[in-house]
Amino acid sequence: MLREATGTSLKPLHVSLVAIPDAVVSTLSGVFDVMNAFSVLPPPDVAITRPFEVQIVGIEAGPLTLASLVPVTVQRSIATLEATDIVIVPSILLRPDGWRKGRYPELVDWVNRMHAGGALICSACSGIFLLAETGLFDGADATVHFGYANAFAAAFPQVPIHPERVLVVSGRREELISSGASVTWHDLVLYLIARHMGAAAARSIARFFALQWHQDGLAPYIVFEGRKDHGDTAIQTAQDWVATHFSVANPLEEMILRAGLTGRTFKRRFTAAAGVSPIAYVQRLRIEEAKRRLEGTEASVDEISWQVGYEEPAFFRRLFKRVTGLAPGAYRRRFQIPDFARSDKNT
Repeated sequence: MLREATGTSLKPLHVSLVAIPDAVVSTLSGVFDVMNAFSVLPPPDVAITRPFEVQIVGIEAGPLTLASLVPVTVQRSIATLEATDIVIVPSILLRPDGWRKGRYPELVDWVNRMHAGGALICSACSGIFLLAETGLFDGADATVHFGYANAFAAAFPQVPIHPERVLVVSGRREELISSGASVTWHDLVLYLIARHMGAAAARSIARFFALQWHQDGLAPYIVFEGRKDHGDTAIQTAQDWVATHFSVANPLEEMILRAGLTGRTFKRRFTAAAGVSPIAYVQRLRIEEAKRRLEGTEASVDEISWQVGYEEPAFFRRLFKRVTGLAPGAYRRRFQIPDFARSDKNT
């Protein structure tokens, strides 16, 4: 998508930032401020002063209280907006009973019309719940906050979801764009800036706001919770035992014994019930414990490897990086509370 020349300047791309009562203020305001920065707080090394015209749009213009209980002003009704270049639906707060479909038919129809007119359709975090109602993402890869992944998969099984991915660009025109958990809206806006203004402008904005690309993905942030809603009592018995005994040698043998099944039957039923093989399940439990120890203790990586059940630190390091995307030392640096923030630093 190219901006049209108007005289000696370039016509700014119109960005429709969708506000609904389910939206949270942090993502909406963050996207607005960063994409509007070129005209409000222009970085000194960017020549174009107004590449985007950002407006908060909604079903009706006027005040709107968001799910964060913060009021915002919807600047423009979608009924008055016949065309836009970029649609962004920010994070929404999912209700305890999940996403209820069919509440915003006017918005769904409008998004479809904007897409037909050539607009990019973008979601930040959980905004994909609203966009999935358009049908545009059916069969198209997307991402969502990993905390909402199961709820999204249940509500929209026709959309392939990848919660471990930071940013997913799909569609024939690469016009369907989704970002993952929480502040990956940083990656979304930096991608849009790089796409329309070039890498130098994206770097300048990232530097100005101290934004970071989440190049390691979201796997380091995801906490493994073994699936237990399967109703297989024998497998549940094995899961309950291994939850506190994963560090023992050869836990698989004891799991099979406690389940009262043959080895082959146990492996088949466990994989069907838990969604991963027994060995992979044990590995994930061990890695989760290793993550907790890296975050909360000063124990060496070799010592932690032994504590969670691995006698070969080299194997543990390879497995840890494969599962989390980070080496153990890098994980510790990212997630361990720094000294200046610790409440016990003076004790």
